[in-house]
Amino acid sequence: MPIIYLSPSTQEKNFYVNGGTEEEWMNKLADAIVPYLTASGIRYTRNTPQMTAASSIKASNAGSYDLHLALHSNAAPEGLYGQKRGIIVFYYPGSAAGQRAATLVADGLKDIYPLPNDVRAEPSTTIGEVTKPKAPSVFIELGYHDNLDDAVWIKNNIETAARNIVLSLTEFFGTPFLTPRAYREGVVDVNWGNLNLRDKPSVSSYVVTQIPNGARLTVINQYRDWYVVRYKGIVGWAYGDFVTLV
Repeated sequence: MPIIYLSPSTQEKNFYVNGGTEEEWMNKLADAIVPYLTASGIRYTRNTPQMTAASSIKASNAGSYDLHLALHSNAAPEGLYGQKRGIIVFYYPGSAAGQRAATLVADGLKDIYPLPNDVRAEPSTTIGEVTKPKAPSVFIELGYHDNLDDAVWIKNNIETAARNIVLSLTEFFGTPFLTPRAYREGVVDVNWGNLNLRDKPSVSSYVVTQIPNGARLTVINQYRDWYVVRYKGIVGWAYGDFVTLV
């Protein structure tokens, strides 16, 4: 299963023109993203507000992630305060995966941002969370929090942006996009051996682990004949014919 390091801003002193901070609102965005990640079978590790950019990078590099996703909002330079708008999605030049992910995210955000021509993917060699993670990195600047129109748009579109970003991630990873639904309980029901838990809904995909007959698991979502399930903390895809809902 794909796994990302989710890194919302820890910048508690970057204030929105209409109240709140970058840390507060980007963590609200991360809160909204998480259910869509889980529903679509994308695993994640998330930083905490007590961390810094440096410690977030360190934690990301201590693991094995398919993508480092940093969530931020922007601020105009001195002299232009409140005058700029737009979304920039940064990636590291030379990282084909990072550029592809950033382009998909930017293209998706054009569909929901009121000024689509002001949304772009752009390389950066100066942002630490772009240059230092060992995983491909996408660093989203979701509008300018010193611009009233952008600050209002961000606050009013947290859920919409979360859904949109995860939709782009599923396209990047080649997995189905699924909306959250109530969890159900299930039991493995095979006539032989174990049930293969796979990283994608395909019988030819990688086997993450095997689950013994009769074992209970949590059914997170469904795509066609496949379930996204959690078993002993491991999330993967199980073929539905071999899971009985209880």
